[in-house]
Amino acid sequence: MLQAYTKVFKTVEIDSTFYRYPSKGTVMGWVKYSPEGFVYAAKLPKLITHEKKLDLSQGIQEHLEKFTELMEPLRLGGKLGCLLIQLPPKYDYKPKELEDFFKILPSHIKFAIEFRDLSWMRDETWTLLRKYHIAYAIVDEPLLPPEMHFTGDFTYFRWHGKGVRPWYNYRYSVEELEPWFPKVKEAAEKVKTIYGYFNNHYHGYAVENCLQVLDMMGVLTPEQAEAKNRVEEYFKTLVAFKEPRIETFVEPSELDFESLLRAFLDTGRLKRAKDIKDDELKIEKETDERVEAAIREYHIVIDLKTKTILHDCADWSKMLPAKKFCKHIGKLLVSMGKERATNMLRKIYSQKQTWQFKPYP
Repeated sequence: MLQAYTKVFKTVEIDSTFYRYPSKGTVMGWVKYSPEGFVYAAKLPKLITHEKKLDLSQGIQEHLEKFTELMEPLRLGGKLGCLLIQLPPKYDYKPKELEDFFKILPSHIKFAIEFRDLSWMRDETWTLLRKYHIAYAIVDEPLLPPEMHFTGDFTYFRWHGKGVRPWYNYRYSVEELEPWFPKVKEAAEKVKTIYGYFNNHYHGYAVENCLQVLDMMGVLTPEQAEAKNRVEEYFKTLVAFKEPRIETFVEPSELDFESLLRAFLDTGRLKRAKDIKDDELKIEKETDERVEAAIREYHIVIDLKTKTILHDCADWSKMLPAKKFCKHIGKLLVSMGKERATNMLRKIYSQKQTWQFKPYP
């Protein structure tokens, strides 16, 4: 898959490093199976940014050193463009804490930073970023305005999308992309290098939108032009098809607990749900119409009255469009009384179209 990708694109943003450290073999594979001149960007682990929130007292320098050491083969191979520091949505303006973190960043690696809170949108922030040569990530998303700020010798564009649940469930139209052309052109005049990425939606919208932007810039290669024609034709002729399941032909009242659970959880996630330790789950409130629980650092609310499920893990955001469960919700259901969980699943299954699967506030 990587080798096919590199025939069309010159760079990729690695999202998997946000969730876990890559193995040495994986990193060497990134080096080996990409051509000369191909460049990677990679997100810092959430252990540093989201769980320990850049707090030096929690040993994040050691975590940072471990991660940058793993990424060293990319740098030595000339294939590491930069690392992205993506801050949590509720990480508000804390300039001292951020500067303390900047002080421990290795100087031989380039960094970009993405904020998710409006409180950072101020002159003091740009001054701080320029002091440490950290590039501001220019974003198109619901939380922040698409402002242009150049704080390093490169810039970083991230087109998240304008979807509702979730943001990246979105396909940009050409008309929506056109206003970005002068912005990218301005960036090209002010910095040495531009990195630009679309959120990789499972429908493949990012592929089409990337190629459309390159076409607008007038830099489309013959290989990319061929790929653009192919993907646009694909979307014109695409017909949605869902493989039928046995549950489709059976009344919800006749389905047992395991069958209902499999309708919402794939085999891998169900296994991971059962692997979660019982003491990591705490049911905080349970009534006939509502269940509230905490699992690890996450929250779950299942409300039968409003037909709503709320949750806040990263995998849950991927499940929202298809209305599927992540391992945390699976763990909650297998930990509840079987009769109650079965009745709850039957209600959700039989009225799935009217249920809302949403991010936890």
